[in-house]
Amino acid sequence: MEPFPFEDQAQILFHSEEIDFELADQDKYLTWIEEIIQHEEQTYGDINFVFCKDTYLLEKNQTYLNHDTLTDIITFQYSKSPISGDIFISIERVKENAKDRDLPFQKELHRVMAHGILHLCGYGDKKDEEVLIMRAKEETCMAML
Repeated sequence: MEPFPFEDQAQILFHSEEIDFELADQDKYLTWIEEIIQHEEQTYGDINFVFCKDTYLLEKNQTYLNHDTLTDIITFQYSKSPISGDIFISIERVKENAKDRDLPFQKELHRVMAHGILHLCGYGDKKDEEVLIMRAKEETCMAML
């Protein structure tokens, strides 16, 4: 794998807010995320994954997006080239979605993490055709892991 131009300065970091959650085997996830970004022919700056509770993410949704609903993920993009931003993921919502879809928690978490990176890469999910593309891209990303 070729190094990214900003790799020596850029960081992909994992944090948690208001929840006791730590991503196991972070090096595996860093490699995977870098592979997704490279596959999308992008470079990256700083990317923060913030794992949190429903209430924490709901507050972000209300404050910054004027939405009063629970969600599993919110992505704030700060730069398109290189891509950078904050990806907030509700662990409670991911667990609930996994249960509703009869999937293992880890598989749903991987889908949501890929979803956030794909948003940073420029993919949307507001229109039906965007959702179809996003789902196919998520599957491709998950197969890389």
